[in-house]
Amino acid sequence: MNAAANILGAYLHAHDGGRIDAIPPSESFWQDVASGAYPDLDQGRLMSAFTFSEPWATWERHPVGEEVVMLLSGAATLVIEESGSECEVHLNSPGDYVLVPQGAWHTAKTHVPTTMLFLTPGKDTEHRPVGFVAG
Repeated sequence: MNAAANILGAYLHAHDGGRIDAIPPSESFWQDVASGAYPDLDQGRLMSAFTFSEPWATWERHPVGEEVVMLLSGAATLVIEESGSECEVHLNSPGDYVLVPQGAWHTAKTHVPTTMLFLTPGKDTEHRPVGFVAG
């Protein structure tokens, strides 16, 4: 029998064929993904959840597919940048979610303890600091 696990302590990789693997988190996880250390993530989706209580320091985007961002607790504003303009989506009730369009830069803002669940296409995910202006 399997033991219970917590999504706050792992990434779950849902393969296209139906298998799901747990990947332990690390500080360098996204840098490792970007450097090609997890080629299996080129297919399927990555599920993760994080708790945070202040605005993200980075923007991110997923060039190969949409991302589901779902509020589990707290409240947050997801800022999505498309075609040079920003749109704010307010997530205020547990279960509220947004589909982030493929390739759209996005970040989150909050000032209360907030937990969100993410279903992400991992391949080619990019990050940039908040305040960075692409030229």
